[in-house]
Amino acid sequence: MLIRIPAVLSVEQLRVVHGLLVRSAFVDGRLSAGVMASRVKRNEEVSVEAGQFEQLNNIVMGSLVPHPLYKAAALPYRVARPLYARYAEDMEYGPHIDDPVMGDGPRYRSDIAVTVFLSDPESYVGGELVITTSFGEQYIKYPAGDAVMYPASSRHHVAKVTKGERLVAVTWIQSLVRDAARRELLYELHQAREKLLRQLPHAEETRHVDTAYVNLIRMWAEV
Repeated sequence: MLIRIPAVLSVEQLRVVHGLLVRSAFVDGRLSAGVMASRVKRNEEVSVEAGQFEQLNNIVMGSLVPHPLYKAAALPYRVARPLYARYAEDMEYGPHIDDPVMGDGPRYRSDIAVTVFLSDPESYVGGELVITTSFGEQYIKYPAGDAVMYPASSRHHVAKVTKGERLVAVTWIQSLVRDAARRELLYELHQAREKLLRQLPHAEETRHVDTAYVNLIRMWAEV
C-alpha cells in the first residue's frame, strides 16, 4: 500500500526546517546504511550530534505522528528516529530493500518506510523516489511538506540528482499489524467507518462496521 500524506508540514514550518538544515553538520550517508545498502548509497545526512537534530525532530515528527492519515494507515507501534538526507548533484541511492530490523538501542521491525519531502520538486532535477510495486515502478516526487508511506519490504531507489538539491526526512515504523495486506484492509475499513460515523452515527450499519474494525485490530495486533 502506497499512501500519500498531504501537508504534513506548513510553509512556515518548511522555512524553519530549511534554516536548521543550513546550519546543520552533514556526514556520509553510508554510515547509517546496512552492508548491502551502503554499496549503492551516495548521499549526506544530518549528524545526530548536530545541535539542530532535536529541533528538526520536534517539527517534522511532531507534525507527522499526530497526522490522522498517518495514524490510520500505519497503526504505529514503534517509530524510528528519522534521518535528514541531502542529495546534491550526482548523488543517488541505488536499488535496495530496507533492513528488516533496525535500531541501535531498542530494536524494531521496519514494516513501513516514510519519506517527508522538504524541497520543492521544481528546485531539483531527478531525485525521484522509485518504488517497485505489483503495478510496476512508481515515481514519487511530491511537493515540499507532503509525505509518502510504503512497505519497507519494497525494492526502491532514489534516482540520481542531476541539478539542484533534494532534501528529505526518512523514518520507519513497526506497525501494530505486521502483515501489509491486513493493514490495507484495515485502512479501507477505517475510511468507510469514518464516513459512516460522520454521516450516519446512529445507524445499525455504522455499529457493525465499527465493531468489525475494532475487533479485527484486536485480532491482528501484536504488542
